[in-house]
Amino acid sequence: MGFMNSACSFTRFRILDAVPQHLWAEIPERLKKYAFQDIDDMSEMQSSGWVCFDDMLDANWVTAPPEKGAYIVFSLRIDTRRIPAGVIKKHLSIAIRKEMETLRAQNKTFISRERKKELKEQVLLRLVQRFLPVPGEFNALWATDRNEVWFASTQMKMIDLFMEKFLTTFDLHLEQMTPYSLALTMLGEDSQEALDRLEETQFATPMD
Repeated sequence: MGFMNSACSFTRFRILDAVPQHLWAEIPERLKKYAFQDIDDMSEMQSSGWVCFDDMLDANWVTAPPEKGAYIVFSLRIDTRRIPAGVIKKHLSIAIRKEMETLRAQNKTFISRERKKELKEQVLLRLVQRFLPVPGEFNALWATDRNEVWFASTQMKMIDLFMEKFLTTFDLHLEQMTPYSLALTMLGEDSQEALDRLEETQFATPMD
């Protein structure tokens, strides 16, 4: 999902650290350093990294630079290879059955736990080559004039990954802008005690 859609859910952050002046010129190279790596022809189950905002297939920013006026825009691409549990169970059963046939020919009737683990790893390795990873793209917008970053997702797993990669890439810490932190920013630190005394609003009547 992204900001170019007709509707978009997103999470706002503020940058806690002072942005060093030299960082602005380094942003394109830093994005490329931690760019997305394709795993279509590899055995990895997941890959994540930055790509061009204008083209999720462009990890070298040939299509367009990340700078757009007062904004820095890029996307977090996450490719995940998903093998259905039923498929794994089927092929593992086949592998165990073949193993038992081999053991019976040797007058053995028991497969050790370690061997079963090996068989499962072998099955997964074979199946990985048959399932292409599913791509996902999440836009990011850095408003340099407001020291804010917007990320096109509200999933906690994606938020945590984005914050981690942003810190690794730019050496800057992000803080999620919750209603509480927004109120504190707008009203000032002197309002913290009053905000802490507020109680949650009940928007729905509990069912008897």
